[in-house]
Amino acid sequence: MATANNIRQRLQATTNTVVSGQTIRNRLHNFGLRARRPVRGTTLTANHRAARRAWCTQHVSLQRQQWAQVLFTDESRFCLEPADGCIRAWRRRGERFAEGAVLERQRFGGGSVMVWGGISTRLRTPLYHVVGNLTGVRYENDILQPLVVPALQAIGPRAILQDDNAPPHRSAAVNTFVQQARVNRMLWPAHSPDLNPIEHMWDELCRRVQQHHPPPANLGQLLQWLQQEWNGVPRAFIILCNLIHSMHQRCVECLAHNGGHTRY
Repeated sequence: MATANNIRQRLQATTNTVVSGQTIRNRLHNFGLRARRPVRGTTLTANHRAARRAWCTQHVSLQRQQWAQVLFTDESRFCLEPADGCIRAWRRRGERFAEGAVLERQRFGGGSVMVWGGISTRLRTPLYHVVGNLTGVRYENDILQPLVVPALQAIGPRAILQDDNAPPHRSAAVNTFVQQARVNRMLWPAHSPDLNPIEHMWDELCRRVQQHHPPPANLGQLLQWLQQEWNGVPRAFIILCNLIHSMHQRCVECLAHNGGHTRY
């Protein structure tokens, strides 16, 4: 990824040719290239890419009925006033500070709420409010025992738990509990949110909460609406099935990109 000025500087350094940034942009336009906002993704090292390739190679041949045995889980944070760089205000010259042209925000974003949830093609776990820091002990006592184990039992004897490599998920106490409870756990490659279909469920949840007018007035109301929308997403069964049925294509794209980022 490079800007027109980056290209101009490199060209001058290697060939001693001096051209303007506008000339570079004109030539790029002639080849059909346009400046676009880059897609944001997690940092992937060579080791991350190798682990993602290995995981996708192992799982790309799984059938839909096998993916239906997996409980996909994750935590997500929702801000009271989410940042949105796409907001624009229509105004005339000199009306920068006019009424209606100023976006008022509380300092520090007004706070946030962290929640945990799990999905499969057959069910959704309750949405759990994570208060403060999530430790391994809390993950075991507040999430695994009361929420994950019953969900896995409802899915069936071949159910598999998917959780990422966050420190609370891989603490010694949690690993011991998982072994004692005979929970079948899926190994997960680091830095791979695009391979987890629950990320799209969080996006859907965020969109539905943002559709409320007026917006939530406080964190308590934000949490209430999150839980309400989580429990009442229309066509939830179809949404969950479509997300989890996309696992094959996620693996295919990851392999096609040599373990790199996918469109998911």
